[in-house]
Amino acid sequence: MLVVEDLVKHYKTRDGLVRAVDGVSFTVERGETLGLVGESGCGKSTTARMLVRLLDPTSGRILLDGDDVASARGATLSRLRSRIQMVFQDPYASLDPRLTVGRTLDEVLGVRRIVDGAAARRTRVHELLELVGMGAAVADRYPHQLSGGQRQRVGIARALAVEPEVIVLDEPVSALDVSVRAEVMNLLTRLRDELGLTYIFISHDLGMVRHISDRIAVMYLGRMLELGGWQPVSDAPLHPYTRSLRDAVPVADPEVEALREVTTLRGELPDAVDPPAGCLFHTRCPHAEDRCLAEVPDLREVAAKHRAACHFSERLYPDDVATGAPAGGVSR
Repeated sequence: MLVVEDLVKHYKTRDGLVRAVDGVSFTVERGETLGLVGESGCGKSTTARMLVRLLDPTSGRILLDGDDVASARGATLSRLRSRIQMVFQDPYASLDPRLTVGRTLDEVLGVRRIVDGAAARRTRVHELLELVGMGAAVADRYPHQLSGGQRQRVGIARALAVEPEVIVLDEPVSALDVSVRAEVMNLLTRLRDELGLTYIFISHDLGMVRHISDRIAVMYLGRMLELGGWQPVSDAPLHPYTRSLRDAVPVADPEVEALREVTTLRGELPDAVDPPAGCLFHTRCPHAEDRCLAEVPDLREVAAKHRAACHFSERLYPDDVATGAPAGGVSR
């Protein structure tokens, strides 16, 4: 459904060239959910904005069913944008405070000419609100009159209004209270299954990503360090950085939490203007050797359908490489 080839986004600043995204490639099958995970500053949100052409790539291709989103212009780009939509992290900032919920959704339907006539659009607005678990009465409210979870449901309804095939979800629950995160996650899962949607789900929380994703991609300083099925990447990762993300998720059982071994990161995320030579992660990796300082590791298949950009995955995690945890599995 979606093919991303060597995607690059560089910014020129006074300090130098910022390599926000530096050669990212992946594919997403129709109906699949790809989780894109990494800490702040890794380039995942920049990647998301390029997928929907809110940002123009420096280079690379974004193929949506064979059509190149990255190079599209005019009417072609408008048509492609109807097929791939985005739900933003902050539901309040992404809604116009001067418009009611009904006007917000009606505007999308009118501009895209999806439904003709005011009465038909009003009916469709009510249908969209019901679809995301809200009543028709919400159409007359303004964003400030809604809770954070309700505002995000409106954002989801707005994305669904143009009947897209792919939705990019950029940290869709990180700004919400913990009590409503599960509700929104369950809503997203239901909509995906009922409507046959394809998701790119972006988050800094590996624990959150595993519950909805079929596969997980891990980014660091604009590059991809690991890619595989949700179970092996979250339970038996083959890159030290992914191990640190996994270990950052606490275990509910306090006795297990006290006894488990964790991979602890050292130092801070390097400056994207002056990234490290060799492996980007070597400045924080507890296993770094001389080779890591000089040679960039390829994103290679270390286990079945499980790729990692580490020189020493086989040596560091021999049991996980040998057993090869299932690469796919049902969504969690």
